[in-house]
Amino acid sequence: MTEKELCRTAIDMMDRAYIPYSHFAVGAALECSDGTVFTGCNIENASYSPTICAERVAIFKAISEGRRDFRRLVIAGRGKDYCVPCGVCRQVIREFVADDFEIICLNGAGEAKHFTLHDLLPYSFDSSML
Repeated sequence: MTEKELCRTAIDMMDRAYIPYSHFAVGAALECSDGTVFTGCNIENASYSPTICAERVAIFKAISEGRRDFRRLVIAGRGKDYCVPCGVCRQVIREFVADDFEIICLNGAGEAKHFTLHDLLPYSFDSSML
């Protein structure tokens, strides 16, 4: 899948978001090494705590299907700024990928900014610290 197609997939997922409280839709597309793509959207809850971000939905779907070989992740939002992963999502991403994992963040205009996990979480906590 090309980067443009992966970005379009993440953008399309925003339409599936369940966002009655924040009204802030986020879509994600996670590409595995073999080209398989897992998607996600944010899903809110009135209790807030059970709310889950789009990128964690995509990651958890992939993990639940036995996948752990991720190539890159696209996160799309409709805001003016680039839609970067929250701290919880950064830590979840850290659990499964290396520092050089590519994260592509889109803004509402569809413009992309490329990061590595290390860019977004330079002093991360991982299992080697246990």
